[in-house]
Amino acid sequence: METSSTNRDLPEQLELLACLNADRDECFARFFQQVKQRLQRIVKFRLDYRLRGRVSESDVIQETYVRAAKRIDRYLENPEVPFFVWLRTELHQNLIDIHRQHFSAGKRDVRRERFIHRANTGQTSIAMAAHLVGQMTSASQLLERAEQIETLQLALEEMNDVDREVIALRHFEELSNIETAEILGIEPSAASKRYLRALKRMRQIFDSMQGDQA
Repeated sequence: METSSTNRDLPEQLELLACLNADRDECFARFFQQVKQRLQRIVKFRLDYRLRGRVSESDVIQETYVRAAKRIDRYLENPEVPFFVWLRTELHQNLIDIHRQHFSAGKRDVRRERFIHRANTGQTSIAMAAHLVGQMTSASQLLERAEQIETLQLALEEMNDVDREVIALRHFEELSNIETAEILGIEPSAASKRYLRALKRMRQIFDSMQGDQA
């Protein structure tokens, strides 16, 4: 993919790689602190809303730090993507593991709650629907809005998978267009066009739902 080669040669990436190779632990700790708020934003978006109050966002961040620190050597052997993109991948995998743990057959206390039954807990559409419906904190609020979230989720799933993901990355995770292109494996120009098109479609879906409920 051409975008990987281009971004790997950016001055800040080369400087970071040099730092990591010279003093891995100190450089990683410093970089992680610099991007911590960005990672927290991703956790806030990607962590299934049904786990709110069960899983600490700060614990997810700390677990990701430990996970990534153990794998830096492997990344440095072949740094095909920018370091932050790689770090986000480690965070994403950590979230997948957490969702599997809490929504496995043995976790009946979560699975039996009346929220969204048909979807995979890690799906982008669930996270998008929950955030579009609004920030919910109490169990009663979650129950009251579960049907609205499910309806919106089903509507969002009618979008193209890549278009839905580009919205999640750009609009909710607030990644740059270049970072989004790296993650999706497409050119930055294509990512930009898809983002504008998908954002328009998402707004149409949300406005339509709002109109139906008026």
